[in-house]
Amino acid sequence: MSWARRAGIAGVALGVVATGVAVERLTVHRSVRRKAQLALDAAAPFGTLRGTPGTATADDGTELYYEVEGGPDGGDEAGLTVVFSHGYCLGQDVWHYQRAALREVPGVRAVYWDQRGHGRSERGRAQREEGEPVSIDQLGRDLMAVLNAAAPEGPVVLVGHSMGGMTMMALAEEFDDWVARRVAGVAFLSTSAGDLGEVTYGFPAPAVRAVRRVLPGVLRALGSQAALVERGRRAVGDVYAGLIRRYSFGDPKGVDPGVARFAERLIDSVPMDVVAEFYPAFAEHDKLTALGVYNGLGTALPMLVLTGDRDEVTPPEHSERIAAELPRAAFVTVPGTGHLVLLETPEQVNEHLVELVARSILEP
Repeated sequence: MSWARRAGIAGVALGVVATGVAVERLTVHRSVRRKAQLALDAAAPFGTLRGTPGTATADDGTELYYEVEGGPDGGDEAGLTVVFSHGYCLGQDVWHYQRAALREVPGVRAVYWDQRGHGRSERGRAQREEGEPVSIDQLGRDLMAVLNAAAPEGPVVLVGHSMGGMTMMALAEEFDDWVARRVAGVAFLSTSAGDLGEVTYGFPAPAVRAVRRVLPGVLRALGSQAALVERGRRAVGDVYAGLIRRYSFGDPKGVDPGVARFAERLIDSVPMDVVAEFYPAFAEHDKLTALGVYNGLGTALPMLVLTGDRDEVTPPEHSERIAAELPRAAFVTVPGTGHLVLLETPEQVNEHLVELVARSILEP
């Protein structure tokens, strides 16, 4: 056998061995990572706080899940109800820290709900049965259904993060009379009133525009191959987890591992077909004028606009625009914090929310 042939066979053999070692290391790495994830999931309290369950029926028949906690200490008064609306690809459990904090405020009811297709709520029937796209207007009507079911009387404080804040804007636009009668305070956390098509996520604008042109079709295609997508998520676990940290937190390396894992679990739980259904709605979202409904509720209405200064999903300029439309609102920028400010710096968020709730109770 010639030297060249022997060298070739040896090269192939070494390649096979090297490939085997690489696969083994990758498999071991995934196994170790999975064990670490399970340990974090078991040790952390995130997602364990529960209230009294209920369901509201949306105008297309979709069943929306909510939970209620607390209430007035006695008497016939309905008391104040604080209603929390979560963001895209999350769920009501994202309010973990705020839920724990409000349990310490006597006499206050709190309602946490899952947007359609998220958490324990049903996937939108209009989407599943009729193929209709999701709209922010639809989410505003969903919130109205939850309010009618969970808070039929008494003053209400509305709190929304990201898509949840957009939902509150849609509510005001369509149900301005209800808002004028019932709303006692509002808080917009890391959200936007429009122009989300201009957000670059830290990449060059031309590249982002090119991706946006094809992304809706790609998401629809992925949504039709849910099992394949889920396998892909697991296969690129570290990369996927890194992206979630990168766009969720201002300090991805410094965030508590349990919090980071909790965010990953929440985002993982939303099926890809739901992700695809919601995505186009953000390009069409334009509710700046709807903020005038809240601004017109009187000088005494407590209002809060809060954002992280490193938020690349709904950049701080978007909160600045909201604050400009609500000039009497307290405007807070949390240093070093990203999009999931409510998980990354809960103490600061809770301080401002509890103050807002206290003012809403005191104001006539």
